[in-house]
Amino acid sequence: MRTVHGPTDHVVIVGAGLGGLSAALRLAGAGRRVTVIERESVPGGRAGLAEIDGFRFDTGPTVLTMPDLIADALACVGEELDDWLDLRRVEPAYRACFADGSRLDVIADVEVMAEQIGTVISPRDAAGYRRFVAFAERLYALERSDFIDRNLDGPLDLLRPSLARLVAMGGFRRLAPKVDSYFADERLRRIFTFQSMYAGRSPYDALAIYAVIAYMDCVAGVWFPVGGMHAVPVALAGAAEKHGVDIRYDTTATKVEMAGSRATAVHTSSGDRIAADVVVLNADLASAWDLLPVDSAPRRLGKLEYSPSCASLLAGSSLPDTGMAHHTIHFGKAWRETFRELISARLPATDPSLLVSVPTVTDPALAPAGKSSWYVLVPVPNLDGATDWDSMGPGYRDQIVKRLETLGYAGFGDAIEVESFTTPADWARRGMARGTPFSIAHSFGQTGPFRPSNLAFDNVVFAGTGTQPGVGVPMVLLSGRLAAERIVGPVR
Repeated sequence: MRTVHGPTDHVVIVGAGLGGLSAALRLAGAGRRVTVIERESVPGGRAGLAEIDGFRFDTGPTVLTMPDLIADALACVGEELDDWLDLRRVEPAYRACFADGSRLDVIADVEVMAEQIGTVISPRDAAGYRRFVAFAERLYALERSDFIDRNLDGPLDLLRPSLARLVAMGGFRRLAPKVDSYFADERLRRIFTFQSMYAGRSPYDALAIYAVIAYMDCVAGVWFPVGGMHAVPVALAGAAEKHGVDIRYDTTATKVEMAGSRATAVHTSSGDRIAADVVVLNADLASAWDLLPVDSAPRRLGKLEYSPSCASLLAGSSLPDTGMAHHTIHFGKAWRETFRELISARLPATDPSLLVSVPTVTDPALAPAGKSSWYVLVPVPNLDGATDWDSMGPGYRDQIVKRLETLGYAGFGDAIEVESFTTPADWARRGMARGTPFSIAHSFGQTGPFRPSNLAFDNVVFAGTGTQPGVGVPMVLLSGRLAAERIVGPVR
């Protein structure tokens, strides 16, 4: 594994997102002096927080899986997860609702889920579910240690015995046909492949290795932190500061000063020059490279394929959340055509599936008494498409509200008391390339050692969604560990 050259005593991290904070904890635990620069007044990056008239909303990720990765980061400085976060298991992990009016609760208990499938769908599919779980568990075990949780410097790093096992078990087939081999029912096929959208791919194009995402939530389970997902970066930042990390909020990095091939300092908008032995950049990848010398970015940076984006509606509502699930996926009648529209044609889907999260089901304190907070996410094209989101946004917001009411949320529009609507144009204004919070797509040529490297020059390291291992809360937390290992070696 390649590591940075030269001294590593003082590390300056740009960005107090989950990746930057994960790296900070590991570096502090390894005895390094760490300074974190954050342009916002709070930690979190994409895992942000909006507070409106007594309603609290997560503005980024809403689904938390693999909390052991949070515990692992805290353990680097001798802290316990339970001392910093109150995590509650979300059951069902999802409620899946279909265009024919049927629904299925996705429960992260294999026996209970198998029994439900056998009763609601068929014994044959229940048996297929058990076989799928065995496949996904083995897939995750093979991928995590050798490919996900490991710095990869080139294709030759893939040549391990586990690669042959992945090939033999069908990991490099396409995801949809592989999952179809376990399930006859179309509803189950959708439940265990929709996660490919997180990786920016259609299940008909994504590799079967991405079934690990379905394993993480549908099998290993979903959690929710009291206070919202933003409580995670708050906890990580609190633990980091307790152990000597200097986090400077409301401070914007403007330039990384270089001496030849070595970063020597980070400059800020307030005129400060912060000397550094190593610089870790946790900003969006394109923005991170903008801090480095002109024309130093890899040529392929401008040619990378980006994931679709999303439109999100945060709504504080007077509707009760009684009987609702925390996370509900409403699948449209269309499926394959939806991916073609979003990814190939780069058009808003005519019959999109959407995610409705109502976190007050788990944590009522996120809204005033008797009220509920809602997070509605609809996949849409990124800014590579031709949609003018600034002009189309208000009308699209109204379409979402109308769609929710036809899905059974009667009176949803009239019950909204406060709201915030975000489109790809808004994501772009927040510094996200192509207007997508899901960053670079996980095509084969942008996965593993083919993804943009997390090491540049002699001592510049990257963390976050745009580098290894990839997109999603678990991957971003791991990106912090991989970044730290480039600096101090294994920190496990």
